[in-house]
Amino acid sequence: MPVAVVFDVGRVLFDWDLRCLYRQLIDDPAQVEWFVTHVVSERWHHQHDEGRDLEEMVAERIGQFPDHAHLIQAYATRFNDTIPGPVAGTAVLVERLAAAGVPLFAVTNFADRFWREFRPLHSVFDHFRDIVVSGTEKLAKPDPAIFRLAERRFGHAPGELFFIDDNAANVAAAGNCGWQAWQFTDAAALERELIARGLLD
Repeated sequence: MPVAVVFDVGRVLFDWDLRCLYRQLIDDPAQVEWFVTHVVSERWHHQHDEGRDLEEMVAERIGQFPDHAHLIQAYATRFNDTIPGPVAGTAVLVERLAAAGVPLFAVTNFADRFWREFRPLHSVFDHFRDIVVSGTEKLAKPDPAIFRLAERRFGHAPGELFFIDDNAANVAAAGNCGWQAWQFTDAAALERELIARGLLD
């Protein structure tokens, strides 16, 4: 049975969607979809999660899409607007796990600068003993190296760690590293899984 729980952050603890920012800045829904598919896309953003320099990324993108410079700059200055709020129900599960004395950790794909702006706003992270942030380490899921780093930091054997992530590739990568891994869909399903694994009553 696992003895510690490792959470992902985006779309497990907090919702995240680039559209939440760009719907405030672009009136046409079709243009919003085009923009988050072709300009400030999740794939492009992932480079920052991996540790690429923000100013370099933004300057390069503006060079490619000069007519959208102000919108690309908004990614750098208003990233917290892409995070509309907590995922329903998961903070309660964190509280219950913490009250039960279960060691809590996180491994998140999150840019270092954006994490430093976001983390102080949310007390739920006070329950976590350690959080591995991809942009800080310049390693991102699903690279197995970030899971090996987390094992060393957390001080638990792979099989003792129950990892929760919404992304199937990340879940598979953790499983291949010997972690117990589960794909998140919603808090109710997670509660049932935590009970089944003996982590909650």
